[in-house]
Amino acid sequence: MHADGTFGSRAGAAQAPGRSPGRGRRAAAVIALVLGVAGLLVSLAGLAIQLLPRHFTADQQRQIEAWEVSRRWQTLPAGRIFPDSVSYQLPAGVLEDANPLTLNAFRVSIAPQAFDCAKAVTSSAAGAVLRRNGCEAVLRATYVDATRSYVMTVGVAVLPNAAAAASAGGGLALPRLALPRLAMAREAGGAGRLPAGVLVIRYGGAGARRYDYSRQISASFTAGPYLVMYAAGYSDSRPRVPVADDRYSYDEMTSMAAGVARSVAGTLAASPAPPHCPGAPGC
Repeated sequence: MHADGTFGSRAGAAQAPGRSPGRGRRAAAVIALVLGVAGLLVSLAGLAIQLLPRHFTADQQRQIEAWEVSRRWQTLPAGRIFPDSVSYQLPAGVLEDANPLTLNAFRVSIAPQAFDCAKAVTSSAAGAVLRRNGCEAVLRATYVDATRSYVMTVGVAVLPNAAAAASAGGGLALPRLALPRLAMAREAGGAGRLPAGVLVIRYGGAGARRYDYSRQISASFTAGPYLVMYAAGYSDSRPRVPVADDRYSYDEMTSMAAGVARSVAGTLAASPAPPHCPGAPGC
């Protein structure tokens, strides 16, 4: 015992069992190594998350796909939206044959886009419906059949989303046959008039007489955030000859107009590929 009341010597105390300096240093090194490895793993995991493809939820996928479809009218060239020619089929029943007949419609003009949507439809009421639902623009083009007997205008009203397009489309009636102008004028209140729809494109110059036509049929339908409208008539503007009196002309005119409109809708509203990273918004 020392004078201070402690036992043993300082040297002896330093050599007490379990207090080896070498063992303490090894333990500290092991701890440092474990922490270093853990930090490296965390860093590698973060890097992998950044580099590996991101997985979107079903709701995120729908939002991204809807966004891609809604901007196609701005990203696609006009010639892609309204191609030079469009194939359509005349039903076999019209021909009294076993097989339908494939025909082609040819584009003759693309109108400048109308940012005032009301100026591209046939009535102020239709224009008000488009404005109320947030219409951004109306795109229009004109097509003729191979014989240049029929001419049509297809129009696409761009709405913010599918719900807005459906709301706007609800104000447009189903297609009906046009009546001769004289008969329409005699009808009280114009009950025989066609429903509101796309305003046909008028021309100047040499083509004005050929394609300045009166609507004989008119219809519309929605495709995603787009309201697709079409109107067709005889290319020589003969309102005195109602298409209702010529079933074959009505069927061929309708087949052409609906075929072109469906082609345009298919280009704009086609489902995009599933979003993936890199490349998709939100990556």
